[in-house]
Amino acid sequence: MNIVLCGMMGAGKTTVGIRISELTGMRWYDTDDLITQKYGSIPSIFEFYGESRFREIETEIVRGIANEDNCVFSTGGGCVLKPENAAVFKAGGGKIVFLKVNIEVLFERTGHTGDERPLLKNTSFEKMKALLDRRTPIYEGCADYTVDTNGMDADQVARAIVQAFSLPLRSGK
Repeated sequence: MNIVLCGMMGAGKTTVGIRISELTGMRWYDTDDLITQKYGSIPSIFEFYGESRFREIETEIVRGIANEDNCVFSTGGGCVLKPENAAVFKAGGGKIVFLKVNIEVLFERTGHTGDERPLLKNTSFEKMKALLDRRTPIYEGCADYTVDTNGMDADQVARAIVQAFSLPLRSGK
């Protein structure tokens, strides 16, 4: 079984994914890191080739990793918005987990990160809220499990996911 973390940019997918890996010994992959390793910086891909090319690359990466076993995947904020990506993850034994976070927390974490996150370039609270409002039903629709992370730290979120899927802990964890 694989755990696939989805949610908005700034939801904590990377931090929680690493923590699940530490607790369980599952291998951890970050789709954005894999894209960067193979194709260069995400802002550059967006700038030179556009979002549609980025999404094609993202799907290529998903196809390449989804059949791994005993892994935790931290996905980019838009990854599972493409139904094909969610389907590929599920076909490979993935359980999709939506990390739900309120807009105030997300904006505090990411509202200033437009250079690193192309979709947030020159964003405002209102634009980010509109993005969250559009994406939330899609995240919820593909998720096998949702964690409302508000008021929880990364360890608590990771442990909630480990417990929800009865994942075995490494000794001493």
